Amino acid sequence: MRWAGHVPEGAPRDMGPIFLTINRNKRSVVLDLKQESARRAIRRLIRSCDVFAASVRYEGLKRLGLGYEDVAAIRPDIVYVHAAGYGSDGPYAGEPAYDDLIQSASGFADVLPRTDGNPTPRILPTLVADKVSGLFMAQAVTAALLHRARTGEGQFVEVPMLECVTSFLLVEHLYDHTWEPPIGQFGYQRVINPYRKPFATKDGHIGLLPYTDRQWDQFFEAAGFGEQIKSDPRFADYATRAKHTHELYALVEEAAATKTTQEWLDLLKPLSIPVVKTNRMDDLHDEPHLKAVGFFQTYEHPEAGTYRLMKPPVKFSKSPANIRRHPPRLGEHTDEVLAEVSEAQDA
Repeated sequence: MRWAGHVPEGAPRDMGPIFLTINRNKRSVVLDLKQESARRAIRRLIRSCDVFAASVRYEGLKRLGLGYEDVAAIRPDIVYVHAAGYGSDGPYAGEPAYDDLIQSASGFADVLPRTDGNPTPRILPTLVADKVSGLFMAQAVTAALLHRARTGEGQFVEVPMLECVTSFLLVEHLYDHTWEPPIGQFGYQRVINPYRKPFATKDGHIGLLPYTDRQWDQFFEAAGFGEQIKSDPRFADYATRAKHTHELYALVEEAAATKTTQEWLDLLKPLSIPVVKTNRMDDLHDEPHLKAVGFFQTYEHPEAGTYRLMKPPVKFSKSPANIRRHPPRLGEHTDEVLAEVSEAQDA
C-alpha cells in the first residue's frame, strides 16, 4: 500500500494515503531473512513477543524457518496466527489470494446480480474481503490470548480468507438454504431489494428504515399515504410486509420525494423513526456527528507533511485508544527495536 494513491509535492513517494491510514502507531523493522544475522534478530524478536502474525504463504514461512513449530520452539506459549487465502485442509491450500479473487470465490460477486437483475458478476468497490479477513484475524488474536491467559497455552491459529468472507456474507444470505433440503432462495429478501437504497427527497436523499408496525403507520401518515396503507393487506404486519418488500420500498420511494431532506428529519426524528441525511464522501468532513466526536484528526508528519486520519472508533472507558506514532518509513525502526530486544535479553 506504500505506492497506492498520490502524495503531495515533495513528500516521499512511498508514503501513499492508504499506507498512512493503516500504519499509524506502528514501528517498522526490515530484515532480510536470507541473512543469518537477520535470522538471529528475528529469533530475539520472537522471544519478546506475545503474538506472531503473518500473511505470507505458509510454505514460504516454513522455508524461512518460521513455521509454527519453529516459532514455538523459541517461545512455546506463542500465539501464532496465519492469515491464509484458503484453509489448509482444502484443495486451494497454498494458492495466492487477493481481495478481488476472494470476492469472486465467496459469492460476494453474486450479490449485485441478485439485487438488480443484471446477471454479470461484480465485485464491490471496497476492499471488503481484505478488511473482513483482518477483523476475523484480530478477533482470533484476542480469543487465543484469552485462552493463553487462562491456560498458559499458546497455539496455531489459521485465518483463511475464503472461509471468513463466505461466512460473513452468508450470515444473512444463506437464507432459505439454511434448511436441508433448501426451501427457497439464497439472499435475504429485504436486503437484495433494488429499492433498498437512499431515497430521493425534493433536494437530496435520506436513509430511512421504519421498522415496527407503528413506525410504518406513522411514516405513511406523515407522507399522506395513511389511508392507502391501512387498506392494503400486503402491508398489514411484519410478516406480510416481509413478503412484499419490493412493493413496500417502491412506495417509500414515492413518498420520500414529497418533502425536502430537512423536512423529513424534522418530522421523523421526534417520532423515533430511523432516518438520516444521506452523505456523499465530500460531506463527511463537515458531518455534524463526526465533527462533534472529533472523528477526523490532523497531524504533521516530519517527512510527508500535514495529513488527516480517522481516530480509533472504539471507545474504551479504562484504556482509551489514541494515535501515538506517525506511520513509519519502511525499516525506520530496525536498529531501535533490535537494540531494545538485545538489551532486554541481556538484562
